[in-house]
Amino acid sequence: MLIMNSFTQLEVAVISYLQDYIEQRGLRALIHFELEGCYQLPLGKRIDYKKINQKLLHLGVDGEVVAEYWSNQWEYVSLFNGQSPLKEAHNLKQALYLLPKIFASQGVTNTLIKPVVWAGDYGKLALGCKNIFSADNRAVHIPNAVQINVSVQDSAGNNLLVSGDFAVRLQQNFLQTSLACCLVYLPEEEAFERLLLKSKYGLADELCSPVDISGGHQGSIALYRDIGKHNQKMGVEPVIYDDKHNVIVSHENWHKTARIEHRLGASSQRYDPYLNVIYALLNVIDTIDGIISDGPLAPELNSQLPRSLYDQQTEQGAITLFANNNWFSESIDRTLSRMKVDTDLAATLSIGQQVKQNYLTQFQQPSIII
Repeated sequence: MLIMNSFTQLEVAVISYLQDYIEQRGLRALIHFELEGCYQLPLGKRIDYKKINQKLLHLGVDGEVVAEYWSNQWEYVSLFNGQSPLKEAHNLKQALYLLPKIFASQGVTNTLIKPVVWAGDYGKLALGCKNIFSADNRAVHIPNAVQINVSVQDSAGNNLLVSGDFAVRLQQNFLQTSLACCLVYLPEEEAFERLLLKSKYGLADELCSPVDISGGHQGSIALYRDIGKHNQKMGVEPVIYDDKHNVIVSHENWHKTARIEHRLGASSQRYDPYLNVIYALLNVIDTIDGIISDGPLAPELNSQLPRSLYDQQTEQGAITLFANNNWFSESIDRTLSRMKVDTDLAATLSIGQQVKQNYLTQFQQPSIII
């Protein structure tokens, strides 16, 4: 069992309040994570993912690990067990702590939960090909993402992202808040190098990771209904298999899988699942309240992310962007106020401000005394 510090305890309390607020409106938010990483393993050894997933199940984690595209790359994928957003945050926090230990039990010498694994694989796609590699054996720097998937159900279990404008509003809210809050999902300097892998290192053909804030069904903040990122049909479920386990009859149920995929996050040991769940729930609440107040639709945005945590000449870094924008803290306080949550009136900072300042404190540069 993980030990929570005072900041995590505050985050957990805020998530509980936000969940309750949504449920009081007769709705339920569903949040699921996907997180990538790599491992280093001695020659001759292999990973047994079945054993890893049995261990996660035994430890109460609603997720499993599968092999990813690049050599020695893996992906933690959330299971759809009906868990609350708070339980999902607990799941990923546990996975970040447990997976290095579980991998080590299989002989892994180093589990890499970081934005980029430099020279993690080798190869170059042949000209004009999407899955055939040429003889060029150059290094490929592997980007590792953390993705947050969001949907909302009504009291009857119907997915609100299937029809109407709720899905578009939710997507637009994420588009509007993602720049100012990029520190939440890009928590270390290497996360910004990950955004430059295609342009700076000539890996545009080999990589499909997003580099900016964009919408539609193929952008970094994508709305998936019946069609997915690669224009594939969504929600296809196998029904009948032949004797070689090939699917011969399938059923489409994209209503079940319709969601927003926020794909900009960078895998990192500094990634805070609780803060990201708060961020997602605030966008859900803004969307709910926007529909109730019949507010106008905002235009879809497409913008560049900063190049660093820190300010660069005339460009603000992620830390400054988050510090100077009040949407995150004010949205927490507004929701808690509507729920009539008792707060310490003598406190200098509101609960929303406390969450924001506690997080910013982690990025303070140490003072140098001469």
